[in-house]
Amino acid sequence: MSSRISQVAEALVRSGALKFGTFTLRSGVTSPFYIDLTWLLSSPKDFECIVDSVVDKIRKAQSHTMIDKLASVELKGALLLPSIASKLNMPCIVVRKESKEYGVTGRITGGEVEKGENILFFDDVVTDGASKLQGLKPLQELGAKIETILVVIDREQGGRENLEKLGFKFGAVATLSELVNALLRSRKITKEQANVILSYVKKQV
Repeated sequence: MSSRISQVAEALVRSGALKFGTFTLRSGVTSPFYIDLTWLLSSPKDFECIVDSVVDKIRKAQSHTMIDKLASVELKGALLLPSIASKLNMPCIVVRKESKEYGVTGRITGGEVEKGENILFFDDVVTDGASKLQGLKPLQELGAKIETILVVIDREQGGRENLEKLGFKFGAVATLSELVNALLRSRKITKEQANVILSYVKKQV
């Protein structure tokens, strides 16, 4: 278990971005954990830890992949993206969930997409990958090349496999299992809690 993953796990729990308990999801399904990276906004040191971890991942990706620009979709990934882009000295843009009908219209904000640009698509988490495909579609329609998709947390519910089957390079700062195991090792959660969470993830695949 890398020290980086342990640091990320503790930052997520300390900030409240990763919670354990009983939560009802939008789908109506009950989950033993909940992820909401907006909580990082109230914890600057933990926010910086996550941002630095993403920056490290992107720098590694740059060693074998051309990246001209970063992009994310509103809301959660977009909250981290400017800080990430600033540390990398790279331009970034945000894809709106719906097209804006006044002022500067359309779904892209923060800049323009040029045909042939190599854009890394970033978001907070991945479940089955469907929302990532929806988020990057407007970029592809404008001629961007999306080769790499990066998230903070892979919930291990089929997203990686589904996106890689479509030809994307996929990366995550950490999988949910890695986070749970790191927290178990540091005694932030009990073995019983860890087993419940890991069993839940396996059932959702």
